[in-house]
Amino acid sequence: MEHKLLRREAARMNAVRETYESFCHLPLRVLFATLKNMLKKLLPLLILPLLAGCAAQISNLTPTQQLRNANNLYPVEVSFTSQEQDLHWDSINPKIVVAGQAYDMKPTMLMTNRWEGFVPVPADSAAVHYHYRFDYNKAGFGKTESDSAISPEYTLKVIDSK
Repeated sequence: MEHKLLRREAARMNAVRETYESFCHLPLRVLFATLKNMLKKLLPLLILPLLAGCAAQISNLTPTQQLRNANNLYPVEVSFTSQEQDLHWDSINPKIVVAGQAYDMKPTMLMTNRWEGFVPVPADSAAVHYHYRFDYNKAGFGKTESDSAISPEYTLKVIDSK
């Protein structure tokens, strides 16, 4: 009985070896050495997302185009989220930056992480480029440190009504 089990196990191992050899032409000792070297090279890349997890996320909630209005001021809205435990949420000071000029934003009603403001667009312009800047304080080693987060640039297109 034990002899039959050993033969079955040997046959199964031969089938596994034959299957492996049909797909991979490297000897097993070389294959595992190669995998070990690959893991050494890839390990820093696998750790990188963990290190980047503290970064702030800025989400533009504004439509990309709006109808032209009489006062040439267009509403924009943004949300700000962060995984940083030491961030002082009450110190956040959001700004809209248009052509180097910063405009204040105010908190959105009933929301803790959203702000709204207005972007000026000249009457003769069909689009404006802007980005958001969030200045805030966070706890440092025994003192409060200033930090900031800047969004990518967005474009607001203004469409003339017909």
